Amino acid sequence: MMSTLIFWTRLGRGLLDGLMMAWSTGWALTIGFILSGVVQEFVPKQTLQKRLGSHSPVAVLRASLYGVVSSSCSYAASAMSKSLFARGADFVSSLVFMIASTNLVVELGAALLVLMGWQFVTAEFVGGPLMIVLIALLGTWIFRRINLNQLREKLDSRQSNEQTGKPSFRKLSSWANAAGFAVGDVTMLRKELAAGFLVGGMLQEFVPTSWWHTLFFQGHGIWTTLENALIGPLIAVVSFVCSIGNVPLAATLWRGGIGFGGVVAFLFADLITLPLLLIYRRYYGAKVALRIFGLFYFAMAIAGIATELIFRALGVYPQTRNLPTSAMHPTLNYATYLNAASIIFAIGTWWLARKRTTGSGVAVDPVCGMQVRTSDAAAFSIFEGAEYFFCAERCQGRFVQDPQRYLAMSPTERSMSEPEAQQIQLGIKPKSH
Repeated sequence: MMSTLIFWTRLGRGLLDGLMMAWSTGWALTIGFILSGVVQEFVPKQTLQKRLGSHSPVAVLRASLYGVVSSSCSYAASAMSKSLFARGADFVSSLVFMIASTNLVVELGAALLVLMGWQFVTAEFVGGPLMIVLIALLGTWIFRRINLNQLREKLDSRQSNEQTGKPSFRKLSSWANAAGFAVGDVTMLRKELAAGFLVGGMLQEFVPTSWWHTLFFQGHGIWTTLENALIGPLIAVVSFVCSIGNVPLAATLWRGGIGFGGVVAFLFADLITLPLLLIYRRYYGAKVALRIFGLFYFAMAIAGIATELIFRALGVYPQTRNLPTSAMHPTLNYATYLNAASIIFAIGTWWLARKRTTGSGVAVDPVCGMQVRTSDAAAFSIFEGAEYFFCAERCQGRFVQDPQRYLAMSPTERSMSEPEAQQIQLGIKPKSH
């Protein structure tokens, strides 16, 4: 009886820890998603493929910048990378784009700042470029025996000549689209975010610190740095938590004793989780997928090691392993007021997103809820005479297996008037007459 009571008590504390970490980062994530939506709407993407035709230093820099402004979850980033390659972008540059779009984004930096501290934010923008440089330098050699032109021809990429109109800061429809991208990204990442906070809270409560100390070397100088950076990405592979959702788990690993470089390598490794490795295998085949894993793993580990050594040399290595107080206990502080303000902004963004229309060239993925442009959607499907657009082939596959499951109107749509509901019905692009 007593053991059962202890278990449920610890379970409750684990849930509370996860909720408090979510509360602490709520305002930062809200700002990050809104800014991401604005950038996705107003930064043009029409010339992406034309400017990424090689992996020269200029092309790699462009791929990195395009990735930063096209922030997305790991699955959507992998699909976009594949689409870029299929449409003429250099394969290495498309991989650089994917790295930047998940690891050099506002949302990740905001979550790291609130939950872990400024050193980890800085590490994101120190280690990220190092990782990109490594991928750019080694990519050609890694894929030298792969017939990339033949691989490109095999990819099923749908070209679209649809003209969606130029976004304008003066148009309500453009701001509605921006809000739609923000809401869509949150909808798409809701499971990853929830899983990340839940896993982080539970590990914090149920896994003793002594276990983490056994897993990660401590007190062995450079060998500690090397071992931790090599183990960090492997934890990401089996954790199944990707994108921003891995920040709470990173915080738990940091409190458990993993070194700074190991945390950095773990954070970068959201693109080599097991589900994504299977996606790479489907896109490019087993040989290329294995090479992508090897290249990413090596670059992530080296970037983590180098970042730790740089921070130690500069004397800015983080000294405390405690989370901010606001992340663990409900207190009336700046986060409370910022969260209250962010709730108002979130409601306004959600309201504005309802004003989007299919005529603006966007649709909502009926599986994950992400907003996508119909002109560069990663996949599409036709069902009962209507076209449905998807952020990734993963979503398309689920839809094809059971379309009716995803075509039921959401509670949000049921509250709309019939004409408005028809306008943004999930992922549908009405046939033109």
